[in-house]
Amino acid sequence: MTGCMRGRWWLCPGLVVWLAGCQTPPPAPPPQPAQTGAAPAEPAAPATPGKKLVVGFSQVGSESGWRTANTESIKSEAARRGIDLKFADAQQKQENQIKAIRAFIAQKVDVIMFSPVVETGWDPVLKDAKAAGIPVVLSDRAIKTADDSLYVTFIGSDFVEEGRRAAKWLATKMNGKASIAELQGTPGSAPAIDRKKGFEEELKAHPGMQIIKSQTGEFTRAKGKEVMEAFLRSPEGPRIDALFAHNDDMAVGAIQAIEAAGRKPGKDIVIVSIDGVKAAFEAMVAGKLNCTVECNPLLGPQLFDAAEQIAAGKTVPKRIESKEGVFDETQAKAELPNRKY
Repeated sequence: MTGCMRGRWWLCPGLVVWLAGCQTPPPAPPPQPAQTGAAPAEPAAPATPGKKLVVGFSQVGSESGWRTANTESIKSEAARRGIDLKFADAQQKQENQIKAIRAFIAQKVDVIMFSPVVETGWDPVLKDAKAAGIPVVLSDRAIKTADDSLYVTFIGSDFVEEGRRAAKWLATKMNGKASIAELQGTPGSAPAIDRKKGFEEELKAHPGMQIIKSQTGEFTRAKGKEVMEAFLRSPEGPRIDALFAHNDDMAVGAIQAIEAAGRKPGKDIVIVSIDGVKAAFEAMVAGKLNCTVECNPLLGPQLFDAAEQIAAGKTVPKRIESKEGVFDETQAKAELPNRKY
């Protein structure tokens, strides 16, 4: 995502208490002054040993290897810290996420986290969470809202920059000339919107590079294969000499389609994708994929750092970015053993 949406989240004293016991806590201290670029949270009552922090997390689904690694990072980090995690899989449906968030509100969890399947349509349920005094943390994907006080912080990647990085690498590889096929992510999702935006922004500096086919592959390997097959059968198919896939899983599916069509992925069609999962590195080592732009899924530690700070009444930044790189075929063999996902 680009930019830092500014706002403040004030937690009502006593509603977010991650440690509680039999003794009565003293009154909460007054709110601390707001810090530039950060979201202040009203201090909770002092912690008392004995009660776990309770966090509700609504996950998008399990559409890719990236998402599987993301889920594992969240679950394992919660277990490591002794956090009571209420986890809900939305199966790629916004209505399921809204139901899960409402359930978390009813359960009076201390913090709500979710990775939104799409950008819009969240204000009503997040207003309910705010009214209940439950802070909200956005994981991996941001939302579009006129009221950014509805969430405390967004933790994740800069998807626009990922798109730019993919285009920059491809422009260098193709010497500024390419007929590009694009496999987009889930329509309406932040990574699909922003990765496309960043990629197209960078292409403006390279008029010899044109996107000639573009369609959603839903972030899945099967759909990526299906759509790439259709691209290759189209009248424009023979002209395609580069592919930009919004994630690695779609790229791996496209590789299968390219091979089935009698063309050589990584040679006849240069491929750049995003995520940096192990399967992408394996494909690069095999010479079938050329570059992957990393999008780090291991957000568990950052998410629960934020949750504990918020529950303790501390201030957290409104935007927390994950650290990521760009890896091409020349680096794949050395980096493959380091991939944890």
